[in-house]
Amino acid sequence: MKKTILFIHQSSELYGSDKVLLVLVKKLNKDLFVPIVVLPKKGLLYDALLQENIRVIITPVMNIHKQMFSLKELFLLPIYLIKSIVTLNRELKNTKIDIVQSNTVVVTLGFIYAKLKRLKHFWHIHEVMHTPRIAVKVFPALVNRFSDLTIFNSETTKESFCMEQPKIRQKSIVIYNGIERDKPQLSENELEKLRQTLSFEKEDIVLGLVGRLNKDKGHILLLDSFYKIASKYNNLKLLFIGSPVEGKEEVFDQINCKIQYLNLQNKVTILPFQKNIWNFWDIIDIAIAPSTIKESFCLVALEAMLSKKAVVASDLGALKEVILNNETGFLFDINSSQSLEDKISILVEDKSLRLEFGEKGKQRALNTFTLVKYIREFEKIY
Repeated sequence: MKKTILFIHQSSELYGSDKVLLVLVKKLNKDLFVPIVVLPKKGLLYDALLQENIRVIITPVMNIHKQMFSLKELFLLPIYLIKSIVTLNRELKNTKIDIVQSNTVVVTLGFIYAKLKRLKHFWHIHEVMHTPRIAVKVFPALVNRFSDLTIFNSETTKESFCMEQPKIRQKSIVIYNGIERDKPQLSENELEKLRQTLSFEKEDIVLGLVGRLNKDKGHILLLDSFYKIASKYNNLKLLFIGSPVEGKEEVFDQINCKIQYLNLQNKVTILPFQKNIWNFWDIIDIAIAPSTIKESFCLVALEAMLSKKAVVASDLGALKEVILNNETGFLFDINSSQSLEDKISILVEDKSLRLEFGEKGKQRALNTFTLVKYIREFEKIY
């Protein structure tokens, strides 16, 4: 008999946690499991789910965020909750739910609905809590109290929660993210055309930072290093791909101002979020992940490895679990623009080392972070 899993997710974009949810519900064995996804609004993830004929319910999911602590939001909170419960009751009236899974820690509708319906609640956590201190304390306490099973995407993520609530260890597992490259590598002609559209010359070496534009991803740190390196290598270019969080567009302005201040307008290109990211990985020579705080996994590092790119990343968090230092890339000293500059320079000067790291990175991705393993682990716990 099939089991129905109700997935409750915080957004309808296609960044890290959105992507791993999408591949999970797409690839689950449909002879054994029926996925239903709850989203707060329509968007790219919503469209992708509908294309896979996966049922989607739109309703508030009760995300915990700073803005919700205003008087207006606190007043509306019980209204949102009642609306969501009524919506789920109506939409799922003739559906037997076996497991509720909250995808990301900030979603609270999942554990509330599971508690009301006396259903098993799994919590799939993709975040390392840093600030504010109240969040570092409250979220692990909620997970400990309301999760029947906690699924972490890395040992780093697990430890960040278990340090606050050691009892979580007894009911938790780590399932590393797994993805596959579903697009063939671009041909030489296709590569050349795409590079030309971005004003990259054939001999240019392209550094790429893919991900949200926010203060923690290290864009400013990378610009400081790039400014020094670009003065030594005329054929070096930098590509940022990503968009800011809605309502925080000032991050884009800060990055753009930094580029102008350093007079790097002819060396740095910024593209918004790209739905088909694989084509752009093909034109990047070196992937950079200069995060300034602990990453819970860093899916873009895995995408880069699947595309046979050497990765230079911060020596912290789960980046140390994904990247093997001096084998699939380099780990540089945390928040050190000089260390980042040194590591990039080595790879700029040594093409054979770039290619070697890229080949080993792809093999590591195919051996350790496979989609098959990722799906199999979830099917086992379901």
